[in-house]
Amino acid sequence: MGTAAAPAFDTEALRRGIEGHSAADLLSLYADDAELRVVDRNTQPSHPMVKHGRGEIADMLNDVYGRDMTHRLEQCVVQDDHVAFSESCQYPDGVKVLSTSMMSLRDGKIVEQTLLQAWDE
Repeated sequence: MGTAAAPAFDTEALRRGIEGHSAADLLSLYADDAELRVVDRNTQPSHPMVKHGRGEIADMLNDVYGRDMTHRLEQCVVQDDHVAFSESCQYPDGVKVLSTSMMSLRDGKIVEQTLLQAWDE
């Protein structure tokens, strides 16, 4: 008797979403009750920006991936129910952004994500 495999995380959807500026592709990777924490210069570890649920996460993704800038998935590692990836971005004026994310999965969907980002100033 075999066991059913857990749904796999769709790394190609992650790449398509990031590099193709597709918030819809990215949003499809999140569970309805997902939580996203963002830590950067403005939202430091003791007071991160926290987005709850797909609606709030969608607003953020639409803003970020709707901007006039390039996005590139640099690395992605999937192990069991965890995903880590790095992303590099560049605005037309040359300003660069680098982010890394650590995510927890349930049934192949993101339920928790912590994103750290830094940009040129």
